[in-house]
Amino acid sequence: MKKTFCAAVLLLSTSFSVFAQLKTPSEFIPNYGKQISYYHQVEDYFKYLTEQSQFIKKQKYGATNEQRDLNVYYISTPENLSNLEQIRNNNLAAIGLSGNKTTTVDDKIIVWLSFNVHGNEFAGTESAMTVAYELLNPSNEATKQWLKNTIVILDPCINPDGYSRYGNWLREITGKKNHPGLYDREHMEVWPGGRYNHYLFDLNRDWAWQTQIESQQRIKLYNQWMPQVHTDVHEMSYNSPYFFPPAAEPLHEFIEQYQKDFYNVLGKNISQKFDKQNWMYNTRERFDLFYPSYGDTYPTYNGAVGLTLEQGGIGAGREITMENGANVTIKDRLTHHAAAVLTVVESAASQKDILLKGFRDFHTNARIKAKGVYNTYVLKANPKLDQLAEMLKKNDIEFSYADASGSASGFHYQNKKNESFKIEPNDLIIKADQPRSVLAQVLFEPNQKLNDSLSYDITAWALPLAYGVEGYAVKNNLSVKTKAKIETAAKTVPASVYAFYVPWNNRTSAQVLSLLHQGGIKVRSAVKKAVFGTITIEPGGLIISRADNPKIADFEKTVSDIIKIKTDYSFITTGFSTNSKDIGGENFVLLKAPKILMLSGKGIVSTEFGATWHYLDETISYPVSIVETANFNRVKLYNYNTLILNDGSYDFSDDQKKQIDEWVKSGGKVIAMSSAISLFQDREGYALSLFASKEDKEKSEKEEKEVELKKRFLDFEGSERREISGTIPGAIIENKLDKTYPMAFGLGNTYFSLKTNERSYSLLKSAINVAYIPKGFVSYGFVGHTISKKLNETVSFAVDKRGDGSVIYMMDNPLFRGFWENGILLFSNSLFLVN
Repeated sequence: MKKTFCAAVLLLSTSFSVFAQLKTPSEFIPNYGKQISYYHQVEDYFKYLTEQSQFIKKQKYGATNEQRDLNVYYISTPENLSNLEQIRNNNLAAIGLSGNKTTTVDDKIIVWLSFNVHGNEFAGTESAMTVAYELLNPSNEATKQWLKNTIVILDPCINPDGYSRYGNWLREITGKKNHPGLYDREHMEVWPGGRYNHYLFDLNRDWAWQTQIESQQRIKLYNQWMPQVHTDVHEMSYNSPYFFPPAAEPLHEFIEQYQKDFYNVLGKNISQKFDKQNWMYNTRERFDLFYPSYGDTYPTYNGAVGLTLEQGGIGAGREITMENGANVTIKDRLTHHAAAVLTVVESAASQKDILLKGFRDFHTNARIKAKGVYNTYVLKANPKLDQLAEMLKKNDIEFSYADASGSASGFHYQNKKNESFKIEPNDLIIKADQPRSVLAQVLFEPNQKLNDSLSYDITAWALPLAYGVEGYAVKNNLSVKTKAKIETAAKTVPASVYAFYVPWNNRTSAQVLSLLHQGGIKVRSAVKKAVFGTITIEPGGLIISRADNPKIADFEKTVSDIIKIKTDYSFITTGFSTNSKDIGGENFVLLKAPKILMLSGKGIVSTEFGATWHYLDETISYPVSIVETANFNRVKLYNYNTLILNDGSYDFSDDQKKQIDEWVKSGGKVIAMSSAISLFQDREGYALSLFASKEDKEKSEKEEKEVELKKRFLDFEGSERREISGTIPGAIIENKLDKTYPMAFGLGNTYFSLKTNERSYSLLKSAINVAYIPKGFVSYGFVGHTISKKLNETVSFAVDKRGDGSVIYMMDNPLFRGFWENGILLFSNSLFLVN
């Protein structure tokens, strides 16, 4: 008995000793604070912490495209960790998202810490290890007090692929000695850089749209917890002093006073810590809270206090000399972050009751009375609603479909006027009275109030326009009967089919065509409307006929198995139309399967390249050859029929340009986007020109000279404000369509383009102006008054036919951030339907 007792005491003391002696990151990882840690070292350290401490628990919530784990770590007292599920359910129940409330656990405040959404801002992940250590450190009595009523959810690296890309590069090109001078290669990151994820998307702009796998998996977990505080840890230019809240204007009008109050509390508390260390910082100057898809705004619109912390460090490598002569090291950067992040946790713990009340009132009050002008949003039945519904599901926004007819009056997104309209079965309906009320309103409210035009990002995102569907915002609640989903009747394919018809009306149409091309199946596309009995084929509609595919065994089964993902497909039993548009006539054009070459590398905008790569690889799963611009001379261009030039600077030689010219004339197609179109501007044989005439050019030059002369009398203080009059940070602009041309098929009556640059060209001569901005155009978001005048009657998308080939000019990027759904269809038209 005595031996057993002694053994138990020994075991207990040994266990206590293990838990009492945690290794710091410096003790665990060689060169911590001097060199970037490998991602596996980060994971190893957190594994060590979970094995050595009872105050931390791991959850793997997903994996990246490159199969790296995505993990969060719950940090709190052992008692709280044993009751995590009850705490989570209680938190959700308090805002109407769960019915599983229990009285066995007290209310806790939930603080979510996100690090390294941008891979090359690596001091975030480095600091995450110090933050975790301090929260778990047995000798840190302060943190133990915070954790009694706090659940910390710590995500040490949101973007492991980008972090690893940057880290491996930095490790490979650095030696034993630091090089703080500006011109060492460790301060000159190579293309595409480590900022972005595998597909070169900016994950900090993807919270609401969730186009990327990392965002989808993370936000699914986030919405299962709904924290009261979310901290997004970043870095910025190495010369910049530290930034912490309060944020800059514009602040979205839906942000509550309790959120603003906590920003002020943080500003005061963090500044006190930084003042004691004589660390430089700034607040309220640069980072606003408006665009809804950031790591600070998305949580804010979900009732949390969402905030950004920014340390100067991008381009700093391991150490760099700043313009003030002082050096900043990795250790400096992670230390500043750790101090700020720990102060956030401390402040949240001390403000627990205030934050919980504000958070719960935020959700409860929004259901009692909508924050915005409108209570209901109605989107007319359209196949593009399939994709919109998927996006709403990812954000847990409730919606339904009309199951009866009715009438209403509301704001029409397409013409910005109030008008009466009919509600019809299968119209999609989103009500403000729902648990995600504020987020739903932010995404659908047509007229966002921009209280400061100096915004950090795009200023409009109206989803009906992004998805190309007719929409209305209604002030009152609608009493129309609704249903949860649209039932689709199962199709029975007959034993003999003359041809299958697949409507061309959303991204799924392009996915189907991609599969058909890859299966070697011949496909035709309708140029004009054609009628076959009860089947009406709209322009762009795909026809897969037995006559075009005589060698396909079991034609009906083979084709129907491919196209079944497009549930609105049908089949026809004859090629004889009732309106003189027979299958074998000129109305149905045989489509060529694209053989795509896309250039990458130095000079090309990483994110714009990434958007196209993601579209090809993930959205439509279509093969593409990607070649570095430096290797273009090694390519036999005639092996391809499509060349994609994403936004960027292409330093082609005269011989290379001539090669492209000849290839186009022989039948090649170039899709040139944004600044890439400058390759063809004012060149012999091409229609692209800034001005339609010599007189227009002279008039523009005269106006610019007059403006410059007037600037001589203006004060310097207002220069920044004056400068933005000629800018578009990101606005929605109405475009008129040539609906008779294949590039416009399926887009609707009007195309609304998300314009993020000031590029403007007069309507082109000797080209097809597919989409152009009309006089008095409708717009959403901030458009500077100077540039607004210049945009009238300018072209946005055009096709320049040259010989047997063509060049497609895209002044705007229709694939921007992967969420502009109607833009995805426009690009699909350009890729597949334009010969």
